[in-house]
Amino acid sequence: MLEGKGLIQDTDMPLKMQMQAMSCASEALDLFDVLDCKNIASHIKKEFDKMYGPGWQCVVGSNFGCFFTTNVEKEKK
Repeated sequence: MLEGKGLIQDTDMPLKMQMQAMSCASEALDLFDVLDCKNIASHIKKEFDKMYGPGWQCVVGSNFGCFFTTNVEKEKK
């Protein structure tokens, strides 16, 4: 297992979901080389798709900046 401290910043995810994200990331780091960003991101995305439905995006890497937003409109019943 890779030792270190993960950090989640600037999110609107509920705390439980944040903890699941950290758990998925830790699991991915156990499965893949730390430099294998593509497979790490794929693992995390697939786990969240299973837990919360499709549509998740995951970015893994270093030395870059990004900003994501989403606008989900729920159907009125």
